[in-house]
Amino acid sequence: MVLTKDLEKLKTRTIVGLIEFVTCYSKSKRKHEEVKARIDTGATKSSIDIELAKKLNLGPVIGNKTIKNAHGSVKRDLIEVEIKIAGKLLREKFTLADRSNLKYPLLIGRNILQHDFLIDPKKRLVRKD
Repeated sequence: MVLTKDLEKLKTRTIVGLIEFVTCYSKSKRKHEEVKARIDTGATKSSIDIELAKKLNLGPVIGNKTIKNAHGSVKRDLIEVEIKIAGKLLREKFTLADRSNLKYPLLIGRNILQHDFLIDPKKRLVRKD
């Protein structure tokens, strides 16, 4: 049984689809890039393509994180990135990865989704801004 309080809480959440437009900002906010991002509830941390990070002059590296995937474990550098997703401006940690062989230069993981996002797999890709 869903309580009224729970329903009210759900109404305040932002709904995203499996693919979303995301704007990444440089530190100075003088440069930005809008890219398509894959939403992945299975990923603990979000990931950004290393070439996109270079293009926006992102950094410095603030640490590293061991990432486990189907191919084993790999240690990746961490940076903070300011993004806008579904109208929300957030600053969050991303791992740096070579995503050049992948369709999406950004992977949005649970570290971002925990900021009151809900995922609707039927939602179509639309620009919010």
